[in-house]
Parts: sequence; C-alpha cells; structure tokens
Amino acid sequence: MSISRRKFLKGFTLTSAYLLAGGYQSLSAAEVLDNQKKVVLRFAVGSDSHYGQPDTAYDQYITEFVSHLNNFHKELPLDACVINGDLIHDKPELMSQLKPHLEKLAVPFCVTQGNHDRIPATQWLQIWNVPLNYERTFGKQIFLMMTTSNEKGEYLSPDLKWLEERLKQHRKKNIFLFLHIGQQKWTLNSIDNPAYADLIQKYPNVRAVFHGHDHDQDGEKMLRNIPHLYDSHIGGSWGTTYKGYRIVELLNDNSVVTYMMNPIERVNEATF
Repeated sequence: MSISRRKFLKGFTLTSAYLLAGGYQSLSAAEVLDNQKKVVLRFAVGSDSHYGQPDTAYDQYITEFVSHLNNFHKELPLDACVINGDLIHDKPELMSQLKPHLEKLAVPFCVTQGNHDRIPATQWLQIWNVPLNYERTFGKQIFLMMTTSNEKGEYLSPDLKWLEERLKQHRKKNIFLFLHIGQQKWTLNSIDNPAYADLIQKYPNVRAVFHGHDHDQDGEKMLRNIPHLYDSHIGGSWGTTYKGYRIVELLNDNSVVTYMMNPIERVNEATF
C-alpha cells in the first residue's frame, strides 16, 4: 500500500467493526487497515439525494457528494457506485437535470427508483438506458437493482417473480440486492413483506441487501444471516446529522467489510 493511501486510511476515525454473519465479532483498526491488501471489489452506495426538494441546498448536496466520492476513488479505487433511490424530489423534469451531476462521477454508477422518483417506466428507460429492474455484473459479482415504488410514490414489494428468476440464474455467484424501501417492518418507513423474506432466505449466496429511504438509519439489521444495510442520506431535509454514503469491500476470502463515510471519515464499520 502506498504511503498516501496508508495516510488516507489512518486519517479516518475508526469505530467498531463487526462480523455480521451468525453474530458480531469486532475487528481492530489495524486489522481493518490490513484488509486493504485483500480487497477484490470495492463499491459505494448512496441514496436520497432528493434533488429539487424545496428549501434545501440540493445543488450543493449533489455536488459535494460527487466530489467526496471522486476524492475517495483517487485514494481507494472504486469499481462501482449505486444511487439507491429518491434521486429527485417528485417532479419528473428534475431527473434530466440531475443526470449531468451524476455523470461527473469517476466510477461506473447504477440507479434505482425510490418513492420520490415519480416518473413513468418509459421516461426512466429513456434517461438511464435501463429498465426499472435490471442487473449488473462487477468483478463477477451480481448486482440486482429493483424498484419498490411507482409514479404515485407508493411503497411496494419488488417484483418477486423477476427476483426469483435472477436468484435461480445466479445461485453460484455472490449477489447484492438494492431496494430503496425496506421490506421488513424494522423502521417507521418500511413495509412488511413476508414473501420477499421467505424468497431471499432460500439463497445463501445473497450476501447483503441495501436500503435507502430511512434517512435516519446508517446501520445494519439481520434477516437470519443476510445483512440489510442502510446508508443515511446524501441530500434531503431530514435524517442523520451528517450526509454520508456507504463503502463495501469484498475480500479475497469472500468476507465483506462495510463502513459509512461521514463524508470523509469511516463510521459504523462492519464485516460479514
């Protein structure tokens, strides 16, 4: 590791690190630092930019997010970034205004639809060149991107038929799921979806699920051995006191390290 990267890492305020699968096992800061030599895939997850929300500095928020992420990428290269829903705040015309900001990201990025992304599927496809449900492959790992809302902003289940087809197709690969709205009633703003829970628990290769939507959540919740991870918010008018994003690192032993950036400090570090 170069001197600049080591200095970059040591500059973080490291909080607790945990093994999430089957329990919690702490890691020291030194162990976390050593893990950098083992990383085979690194990606970022941010959500809830709420671009265009009245009485917020939404242009500033998205500009700062892109800048922070690009600076992180210079020191610890990222393979991908996911913006996990609520890209805009209700008005469909805002999506084409937001797009040039995200195109300044120095890494490949994916987007999902949230309840404030109230545009029709045809317009979504036209702007982002992907349907509302789609998959991407990064370093042989499968990312499944799913909508959990619609033009009305309703809180919905993902398309479980589509999801099951992909889970069956990729049962021998690591799978990461991205859904804006939580599907277990863990928070005030999530829904209860037993069919979803039953489905994903049949596939032990589902390594983690990522949610936005709950701006005040930046930790982990377990559905048996499957971590469900929240990432605070990068914009909007409420939530955690900081506007941050999540970093995820897949190691060569198939374990995963994850931590929040605040936006230039690690917080809530965990492994699973």
